[in-house]
Amino acid sequence: MFDPLTLGILAIVLMLVLALLGAPVGIAMGIVGLAGLWMTGGSAFALNTMMNLPFSMASDYAFIVIPMFVLMGAIASSSGITQELFGFSNLLLRSRKGALYQATILASAGFAAISGSTLVNAALFTRIALGEMIKLGYDKAFAAGAIAAAGTIAALIPPSIAFIIYGLLTGESVAELLIAGIVPGILTTVAYMVGVSVMVRAKPHIAPDPQPRASAAEIGKSFLNLWATFLLAGVVIGGIYLGFTTPSGAAALGAIGALAISLARRRVTGESLADNLRAAAAITAALFMVIIGGLIYSRFFLVAGTVTASTDLLKSFELSPMMFMLLLVVIFIILGTFMDALAMQVMTLPFVYPLVLAHGFDGVWFGVIMVKLVELAVLSPPVGMNLFAVIGASEGKVNLHDIHRGIVPFLLIEFTVLAILIAFPDLSLWLPRQMFN
Repeated sequence: MFDPLTLGILAIVLMLVLALLGAPVGIAMGIVGLAGLWMTGGSAFALNTMMNLPFSMASDYAFIVIPMFVLMGAIASSSGITQELFGFSNLLLRSRKGALYQATILASAGFAAISGSTLVNAALFTRIALGEMIKLGYDKAFAAGAIAAAGTIAALIPPSIAFIIYGLLTGESVAELLIAGIVPGILTTVAYMVGVSVMVRAKPHIAPDPQPRASAAEIGKSFLNLWATFLLAGVVIGGIYLGFTTPSGAAALGAIGALAISLARRRVTGESLADNLRAAAAITAALFMVIIGGLIYSRFFLVAGTVTASTDLLKSFELSPMMFMLLLVVIFIILGTFMDALAMQVMTLPFVYPLVLAHGFDGVWFGVIMVKLVELAVLSPPVGMNLFAVIGASEGKVNLHDIHRGIVPFLLIEFTVLAILIAFPDLSLWLPRQMFN
């Protein structure tokens, strides 16, 4: 029989082989996890896990927050909110060189407050902005990179599905995690905006000359059209921050609010509502498949003793807390280049979270760092999911080579923001501390 660490390494290799052969990552983790449980705990234990764990997870009331936030984003995206955000951002910024790059980033940050999915953000703004940017003479590679990067802001600004999953898997307060992401989300948005300004000055050819400044009346009228965005964001973020509702309640209220806005604007039909429900169900099912497979996989690591053995091994190195954190960052960056971001989170947290606490780090702060690493993963070639979301939604306007070239400056910005958040934990913890004090 193999020792626990060898078993763990073999399980990881086998899971990656299955994924590379085309098996969905959730299925790959589930198959390997069940086979491992059969070997280490016996057939009865493996079958009992297979029968009970998926049902107990899917029927857990806490997980209702995921489909409700996904549904809210789906309905909101068909109600015209994304176009309003992009139109306002463009009017506000169009007198600046590279205005559409920045308008996309700003609009994506605004939509992040009512959509917790980075893939949805990236795909939506590809359809809205990419064609217009190419037509006006913007560099298509940098445009695709800006859209893919801007989509990741949805991972930080609530309602973030990444924070929700982190909280449900670790037991940390989902409300605290969601609020903790606001300042890092704003910091990331500002960093992208500044980065774009620097890039268009260093390489003027990547953006056309700026357009005439919009009038105050035009900007004001466009701003008033954003009432739906502010209303939904206020219900979700304000309700959680002020303690009026739980994250699950805020998700349900947000979904109802998005539907009410669509009905009031006459933007919803029976067919479009059915499409939104199908899209929300498909996204939720895909997320749950990864979570269930990851939980089975993680349970195998616990039963086999791999978690304990790896913990003891890392402790034997006697690393300082900061050296340990830097090691984790390097490991996650490497994993993110070839592994699905959600799977990476689900698979590694059983190992990593106890070690993080043992080294004296705050669990909520590490949640922010983890989500930043998830952002890096969805942007990192060759498997970054946001890159493929942009390519798929571009309808042939950009290819893999284009987006690999365009994403590099934004990866450098992400590394810079990550370093700032590690160096200054209060950027993540100040706001949730205010909420509970």
